[in-house]
Amino acid sequence: MAMAQALIASSANPEHRSPGRPRSEHARKNILRSTLRLLRKDGFVELSIEAIAADANVGKATVYRWWPNKAALVADAFLSSAEADLRFPNTGSVRRDLSLQMKQLVRVLRGKRGRIVSALIGGGQSDASLIKAFRERFMMPRRHEAYEILRRGISRGELRASLDLDLTLDALYGPIYLRFLIRHDALTEQFACCLCSTVMDGVIVERQSTNHKSACKVTRTN
Repeated sequence: MAMAQALIASSANPEHRSPGRPRSEHARKNILRSTLRLLRKDGFVELSIEAIAADANVGKATVYRWWPNKAALVADAFLSSAEADLRFPNTGSVRRDLSLQMKQLVRVLRGKRGRIVSALIGGGQSDASLIKAFRERFMMPRRHEAYEILRRGISRGELRASLDLDLTLDALYGPIYLRFLIRHDALTEQFACCLCSTVMDGVIVERQSTNHKSACKVTRTN
């Protein structure tokens, strides 16, 4: 009887409900933070699940509860640090939405988190699981958000109905990653803005293009 009353009291008091869930979420966030910290210090190759678990003060089994391998964990750790910065706005203008997000991407790539992207892409050339995790957990979700931006532009009459969404996104974002990885020229927000205008001038409907032609000029470096 006393045990039954205790169970009823516990279920009625929110402070006693599901004590494991908050602790689990806390552990998950610690794991992501530890992954980012150790990745910046040691690089992807030297990074290990054992080191991450020790730094986060959890067991290896706790890490594997959420992530099947190191590649998936690293991709999610980067996403957790950059997701808020890389969301697409909804200003009512497809050109402005894309330009703002592209400039945000440049800021991320030029900062400390850019080294993580380099590690993900570079390591992915010899580790298929790493590039797959980066593609599926980070790139494709952002790409699907970008599809919606373009579709909104089509529905508002800003873009041609026959627009090739994938080709347009490759034209918009490919040059950013080219400059980021090859470093043949400066990766700046000005470059992102002018790149967006150049591509948009080619896909925007004629009645809009005369009002939004860009006069920007990118300063090249030697």
